[in-house]
Amino acid sequence: MAQIEKLDVENILRTVIDPNHGLDLVSSKSVKAINIEGTIVSVILEIGYPAKSTREQLKDCAIQALLGLNGVTEVSVDICVKILSHAVQKALKPQPNVRNIIAVASGKGGVGKSTTTVNLALALAAEGARVGILDADIYGPSIPTMMGLEGRPESLDNKTLLPKVAYGIQTMSIGYLVEPDQAMIWRGPIATNTLQQLLRDTNWDNLDYLFIDLPPGTGDIQLTLAQQIPVSGAIIVTTPQDIALIDAQRGLAMFEKVNVPVLGIVENMSMHICSECGHAEAIFGTGGGIAMSEKNNVDFLGALPLDIHIRQNADSGKPTVAADPNGKAAELYKDIARKTAAKLALTTKDYSSRFPNITVQNT
Repeated sequence: MAQIEKLDVENILRTVIDPNHGLDLVSSKSVKAINIEGTIVSVILEIGYPAKSTREQLKDCAIQALLGLNGVTEVSVDICVKILSHAVQKALKPQPNVRNIIAVASGKGGVGKSTTTVNLALALAAEGARVGILDADIYGPSIPTMMGLEGRPESLDNKTLLPKVAYGIQTMSIGYLVEPDQAMIWRGPIATNTLQQLLRDTNWDNLDYLFIDLPPGTGDIQLTLAQQIPVSGAIIVTTPQDIALIDAQRGLAMFEKVNVPVLGIVENMSMHICSECGHAEAIFGTGGGIAMSEKNNVDFLGALPLDIHIRQNADSGKPTVAADPNGKAAELYKDIARKTAAKLALTTKDYSSRFPNITVQNT
């Protein structure tokens, strides 16, 4: 019987594609160890994103592929998850206690960006990550309502704030600090400074991902935020409608200007589902999100339906992924969330924490 070589095992693993980012296990550097003892092959895989829903499926695919290798009689595959920090804009340093910040933008209001943000955060938490949300919409904060939270955050030192938590998600919003009907009549610099303070002065607790729900638009405030907040990646939310796509294109261009990688495009309200008969109708058109992703050479992360239950759940303070975790909509959110985190895992890692701070003192 021919001896099994490590190269043979690697070549087999090159045929196994991780569905969450589309690369094979070797090209994505997921293979961390290969051990061969006679006819028995053991492999350790490491993935850089949470994937509780699909980890066993990926493991089974690898096992079945290796069992097809001539001479192999037994295979064991272990998969571990290691979520690392990824690079941010060159002039900035990562936020303490937050491995990765993901900005969610739309360019246009009314496309369901905040609803998408909340459900993606819940989806990543369900997949096994520690997740938070920063509500960056100073003028129209909606995260408190969607998460069913109210009241002022606690402060243990009268200087910093503890995030308010719901469904395991750490959150912070200006909505916790002002009355619900109070109008925020602030100029851009004040709003920008307020947001930075909310980010900096919140005691985030060991987050893998912090989603920032950006306000609609691509003006001075949004550009300043994109330049001054250490972001590892961004998601663009749009609808298939042409007018929404135009504004989404501006949002994408904004991140390109500040060298923040766009992880992909999410098409919301892609199909209306009738609550009475279940009939699907493309009210806002079809194919807009895919066309935009192809035009800009970025990934299309997925499409979400215009479903009354998603809206009702958000308004009631119990978003869809929490209200119906095993439902079809929740599965769509989880799929998009995994792809988002998997795409981020392929980007440049942040190694700044490995280097010590050097202090020169007069002696």
